[in-house]
Amino acid sequence: MPLLKVLRPTLPILVGASIMLTLGMGLRQSLGIFLQPLTRDIGISVSDFTLAVAVQNLAWGFLQPMAGALTVRYGFRPVMMIGSVFNVIGLALMAMAHGLTSIIIGGGILIGIALACTASAIAMSVSARAVPATVRSTVLGMVSAAGSLGSLLAAPIGQVLSEDYGWRAGLAGFVVLSILMIPAAWYAGRVDRVPLPKTSGDEIGNTSAGVAVKAAFSNASFLVMTCAYMVCGMQLVFLTTHLPSYLAICGMDPMLSAQTLGVIGGFNVLGSLFFGWAGGRWNKLMLLGMIYVSRSLILAWYFMLPPTPASTLLFGALMGFLWLGVGPLVAGAVAEMFGLRWQAMIQGLAFMSHQLGSFLGAYGGGLIYDALGSYTMAWRIGVALGLAFGIIQIAFALIRPLSPPPVLKAA
Repeated sequence: MPLLKVLRPTLPILVGASIMLTLGMGLRQSLGIFLQPLTRDIGISVSDFTLAVAVQNLAWGFLQPMAGALTVRYGFRPVMMIGSVFNVIGLALMAMAHGLTSIIIGGGILIGIALACTASAIAMSVSARAVPATVRSTVLGMVSAAGSLGSLLAAPIGQVLSEDYGWRAGLAGFVVLSILMIPAAWYAGRVDRVPLPKTSGDEIGNTSAGVAVKAAFSNASFLVMTCAYMVCGMQLVFLTTHLPSYLAICGMDPMLSAQTLGVIGGFNVLGSLFFGWAGGRWNKLMLLGMIYVSRSLILAWYFMLPPTPASTLLFGALMGFLWLGVGPLVAGAVAEMFGLRWQAMIQGLAFMSHQLGSFLGAYGGGLIYDALGSYTMAWRIGVALGLAFGIIQIAFALIRPLSPPPVLKAA
């Protein structure tokens, strides 16, 4: 009850941010279920489809800092509204596609722009600004958890529509769902009326974007977190893009991939809540490293054995618990180091690395499959890099606790 009392004045903002995030991320994470039927129907290869996903991730990552900077200049509402409209248009172009160009523009560029304006960095910054510091990490976990429900809804809907009426109907269903992002973004935009609270890093609040960027890249903790974040993106987007194809190759029921993505979404909720709570009590960077190491071990276990429905659903549950837990930890770490005014932009800088990894996971996985006829080499690379960067993140967290950068202390 005390938490609810604290949050009551900002509930419309938090609900709007959660719905916007859950729809944007859920629809995007479920696009892999259309890989096989779409590529067969319009005559493109697996690597062509994954190129569109890779372009999406690059556009999202490299435009994320710009979108964050624009929220400081113009406010969150116009940025989120424009992003929501782009998401609808991008999915509509995919649903009407007859060749690679429409897939690249719709599923790649437009959805990438939309995610830069509506996804984790923006939604987390909105939520962080709306609540007191005492409950911030917990609330970030709650919003991330709510944002995890999208794939639980989108993947089964898309799969059922695709099986019964074709993949275009499945994507048309996604278009209808995406329209709901527009009113959600409007309500989340009420955060523009909330006064900017003080945090430990808010000396950066009165500086320019250039000074904020310089401060971020002079902070060793931020740099290590950013590098490890790349492997996070590589592992997750490899799975969302290629797991349905992998299961189809292994002769599994097509519905199993949608069920697994749904299980991932469901356990995302538990993981996001747990790591949001844990981030308010323990070292956020240490927790990130533990997530990366654990994910890598689970990936190795699953792909070393022939898949079964039971092992696949268990794999989805374990990976889901570790999936979006990074969201509240990264957002909380950035707010703790640099304050709130430039949080969306600085978090976007870290996210560029994440999306570079996403590009490698999506497109690199497709190239490896086309060249070798299997995903074995792709998952082995993902496991090796995940273990290496996870261990480095843990080691650095032990010797370098979070703190505002020296240039901010002296400001």
